[in-house]
Amino acid sequence: MADFNAILEKTKAFSQKPPTEVYLEFYGLYKQIHEGDIAIEKPADAEGAAKYDAWLSRKGVSVDDAKAAYIALYEKYNPIYG
Repeated sequence: MADFNAILEKTKAFSQKPPTEVYLEFYGLYKQIHEGDIAIEKPADAEGAAKYDAWLSRKGVSVDDAKAAYIALYEKYNPIYG
C-alpha cells in the first residue's frame, strides 16, 4: 500500500479544487481514519450536515480499510485535480 501520509499531503496539494461532492468523499474517510466512528450530533447548518453525512457513511470502516479507500480515491481523482 502506498504511504498514506504522503498521499494525504499530495491530496492537499491538488492544483485544482475538487467539487464539494469529491471533497466530502475525502473528508469522510479522513475523519474515519483520524477519529473513528462518528459520535456527534448532526449539525443544523448545510455544510456541517453534509460533512456529518460524509463521515457517517464511513461508520464501521476500519482504519486500514479507510486508508486504502482514501488512497484509491486519490488515485482516481489525481489525474483530474492533481
